Amino acid sequence: MNIHVSGLSEQISEDDLRTLFSVYGIVSFIVMVRDQNNGRSRGQAFVEMPNQSQGEQAVMALNKMVMDNRPIAVKAIEYKAGEFNN
Repeated sequence: MNIHVSGLSEQISEDDLRTLFSVYGIVSFIVMVRDQNNGRSRGQAFVEMPNQSQGEQAVMALNKMVMDNRPIAVKAIEYKAGEFNN
C-alpha cells in the first residue's frame, strides 16, 4: 500500500517515520520529499507498506496525529498505470 504523508516539520526524519509506521507493520521504504536546491524537507513523504491491512490501520491511526507540534495528514494513494512515464 502506498501512503502519502504531509504536514511534516523539517525536523522529522525518515527514521522517525519508519519508527512511527513500523508499529503497524512492515515498511518497505520511505522517501522524504526534499527541496532540490537546499536539501531541506518539503514537509511530505511517501511510505510503502506491502501488507494492505497493515497500511490501512496505519492510515486510520496516524491521520491527523500531532507530530512535532503539527498535525500530519496521512492518506492512501494509488498510482495509475503510466502516470509517471514521460
